[in-house]
Amino acid sequence: MTTDSGRRAYIGSFTTAGGLGITTAAVDRETGALTPLHSTDAVTNPSYLAPSPDGRHLYAVSETADGAAAAFALTPEGPALLAPAVSVRGAAPTHLTLTAGHLVTANYSSGSVSTFPIRADGTLGDVAAVLTHRGGGPRTDRQEAPHAHAVLPDPGGRWLLSVDLGTDSVRVCALDAAGGTLTVHAEVPLRPGSGPRHLAFHPRGDRAYVVNELDPTVTVCRWDAARGTLTPVGETRLLPDTESVAETFPSELVVSGDGRFIWTANRGHDSISVLALDPAGDTATLVTTVPCGGHWPRDLALHPTGRYLYAANERSGDVTWFTLDPHTGIPARAGSVPAPAASCVVFA
Repeated sequence: MTTDSGRRAYIGSFTTAGGLGITTAAVDRETGALTPLHSTDAVTNPSYLAPSPDGRHLYAVSETADGAAAAFALTPEGPALLAPAVSVRGAAPTHLTLTAGHLVTANYSSGSVSTFPIRADGTLGDVAAVLTHRGGGPRTDRQEAPHAHAVLPDPGGRWLLSVDLGTDSVRVCALDAAGGTLTVHAEVPLRPGSGPRHLAFHPRGDRAYVVNELDPTVTVCRWDAARGTLTPVGETRLLPDTESVAETFPSELVVSGDGRFIWTANRGHDSISVLALDPAGDTATLVTTVPCGGHWPRDLALHPTGRYLYAANERSGDVTWFTLDPHTGIPARAGSVPAPAASCVVFA
């Protein structure tokens, strides 16, 4: 990232539900406040975004039945589409990441992962490879087939991890940087029916945390980068024992830069859970939950300064920001802006 990292926020949304596409907002680094500047609907349903490390480009999925991915140049006037969106050869891509000169998408409905080469000018080549997951889970209403929901590289960049809600597992893959092909190194089973959705690493790089959508929990895992092994070691409930989890569907989690806290967004319960981590990172303890400031928080994002937390509340159509207590990790609501059908927030 450049030294100006975090001065702009980019909000993805569902255009088919009234969203504006990709909205650019200025970020007040003293307060965390967002000021929308402009938007583009050049791509249908840009529900998840990823900026390039140098802050020059922005990449988006097009979460549609015949899914696609697109590249934008980040200009003073906002994101400018570099070329027509490229097919992912899969359905409903929900997440994407950049690694080893490639863009990789997780395609929910087709239960697959697609890779694309990124050219020198930031544009995407055609799909290099598609890895299709196999299997299912005990929840026949949601786990009748694979549902790849997130992909991300490990901190060392050697491995790619694919989180599948439908198969209750995380696949550890090797990416061939030359050809873009993916090879499954290991498939790590998680608790049946948990519905893993997203994953985040401890800043130290030797622990990973999986947020589960179908049973509101976080699974704590040890990560061995040398061997490419992910080992579940514990699980933490995201709501107090006195509260029902029946209509709660967690969507995202983020880890603090000092490795002391985890925050999760909980749809239905419409809250943010605060979890404290022990020094080893092996134990996550629920501290409290706070209202998310809207309805159906689909995404949660930590500002690069580590001082502010943002919730993209899809059904209430807003992005709410919070200041974070550095001692307790508890968020305090500071403001919000309208953002119809908001689905994610990233910074560049």
